[in-house]
Amino acid sequence: MSDKPFETKYEDLPAELALFPLSGVLLLPRGRLPLNVFEPRYLNMVEYALANKRMIGLVQPMEDGEAGLSAPDGAALYRAGCTGRITSFQEGGGGQMQLNLRGVCRFNIVDEMPLLNGFRRTRPDFTPYKSDFLSDDGTTIDRQRLLSDLRAYFEMENIEADWETIQQTPDGRLVTTLAMVCPFEPNEKQALLESADLAHRSKLIIGLIEAALRRDDDGGTAVMN
Repeated sequence: MSDKPFETKYEDLPAELALFPLSGVLLLPRGRLPLNVFEPRYLNMVEYALANKRMIGLVQPMEDGEAGLSAPDGAALYRAGCTGRITSFQEGGGGQMQLNLRGVCRFNIVDEMPLLNGFRRTRPDFTPYKSDFLSDDGTTIDRQRLLSDLRAYFEMENIEADWETIQQTPDGRLVTTLAMVCPFEPNEKQALLESADLAHRSKLIIGLIEAALRRDDDGGTAVMN
């Protein structure tokens, strides 16, 4: 993952985009996400994407669902998602396929197209998210508070971490990685996706972590301020 602008340009974005609805899975611009695809309709989706600029639109279903499970056909989807470019893929046993995606740019679902070989498609609107192609360098976050909260949160969740590496990670990469890997709820992941910029996303992560820590201290439900 890099904080620098990447090779894909705004002009390279597709006019039509295959949708991969996944609950509790977050992809952000510049983030990297491994995926294991095995359902026939989504294997068809991968073939379509490889022939169409290698891009897939990850989006969450709005109803509650088990993290990582794909949405049933016809499920209501959140309006905003993130485009991922297939950077590598490998066929596995039993018809499975392992993908590696790199987040490119967020999008809004304008309208859905008819199903194609079982998977959903949209005509995406990327225009509200042109800033996703800009570097996050120079954006200020409360790094000391974030790392302090993160230590307590990881301890609470029994998450092991390489703190030396974390402390050396640039702000943009750190916030993107935490948003993607921390075990937040699907609606919280969606709020992180829709954050206006790095500073807002960092503040939201701090708020989510501190709310979780308060719940753990109180043994009940905490209300975020």
